[in-house]
Amino acid sequence: MEKQKWGFKENHELHAAAAITVRNILQAIIGNIDETRTEKPMIHLGHGDPSVYPCFQTSTVVEDALVEAIRSSKYNCYAPGVGIIPARRAVAEHLSRDLPYKLTTDDIFLTVGANHAIEVLMKVLARPGGNILFPRPNYSLYEAQSRCNLLEVRHFDLVAEKGWEVDIDGVKALADDNTVAIVLINPGNPCGNVFTFEHMQKIAETARQLGILVIADEVYAYQVFGENPFIPMGVFGDIAPVVTLGTLSKRWIVPGWRFGWIAITDPTGILHKTGISSSIKSCLELTADPPTVIQAAVPHIMENTPESFFLNINRLLKEAADLFYERLMEIPLLECPHKPEGSMFAMVKINISAFDDVVDDTDFCMKLAKEESMILFPGYAVGLKNWVRVSFASEPKVLEDAIGRIKAFCLRHAKQ
Repeated sequence: MEKQKWGFKENHELHAAAAITVRNILQAIIGNIDETRTEKPMIHLGHGDPSVYPCFQTSTVVEDALVEAIRSSKYNCYAPGVGIIPARRAVAEHLSRDLPYKLTTDDIFLTVGANHAIEVLMKVLARPGGNILFPRPNYSLYEAQSRCNLLEVRHFDLVAEKGWEVDIDGVKALADDNTVAIVLINPGNPCGNVFTFEHMQKIAETARQLGILVIADEVYAYQVFGENPFIPMGVFGDIAPVVTLGTLSKRWIVPGWRFGWIAITDPTGILHKTGISSSIKSCLELTADPPTVIQAAVPHIMENTPESFFLNINRLLKEAADLFYERLMEIPLLECPHKPEGSMFAMVKINISAFDDVVDDTDFCMKLAKEESMILFPGYAVGLKNWVRVSFASEPKVLEDAIGRIKAFCLRHAKQ
């Protein structure tokens, strides 16, 4: 009997792209937990979602705004692809507070969180032979979406010894006539760093020299608790064009709402003249948009969330970062070269040679999950082999337990 032939087949490129996403990697690590062999509850420090802890709850202002939008019955309708005007206006006003010029509604495009914004921008910037510059370490979804859109990825280093500053000479050496953009994540995911004004200005000047735009991932905007204040990259939009990504997710502690935005911070109009802004609009006409009721709640959320809420969240993050950093120094096989001063993350270096039977960062995370029901994110997935990314955004007692488990694991597997 002749074998049936089909005109469709498996998409291996999608498998390859999905394999390097945070979700996929964390699921593989969680799969190592044997609940029948341990009484320890799982501690998940592999992603930035503190909403599960009572101390990290969103403001009642946020909850009430959504309830009001739902009960009004005015927002059960479709929204425009770029978002409803009141929400776009609210985001523009929110971002303009710390910029030397005012954004307009036309500068704002609403997205289904930052991941959707990344997907849109990689589609917009893709062109034959094009390449894009990513930091190392990086947020892995950028890599996955670039692969899906046939953009060549080139990595510049963040220098741990200099507080994870950008290696600007390295950026210049990587770029060529086919480079479209440089991505910056500030406050840093995964490093927990916060760039200074002077350093960001140098980056903007470098982008102008190279003729590329800056993608400023500011998902953790204003979540800072060290010496450096948060400076929006849009401040330097008159030097080089800036496209800023932001969300409600982290600052307002509602990651499951999946509400974000793309902001064109381009006072000289370069992104309008080159058609980038119109391309973003066209791309959004092809994709899904945030639920209309969430969009409707945004003006009330941004105008009325009390400053005390944000101050309290930053206080909790600082206390967690201090506890994490101090306790980690008690584990000689691990090193955190830079105390986190922003976001919810820190990068920790593993001294693999000091372990008896741990071969690399993936093996470390897999065995830690199996033996201690403890989830961390392996560094290879963000570009640094034999490191791990740790989210310290949890309750103190959970963080104490987590570090205790990590210490016990390290001592158990250390060379004698």
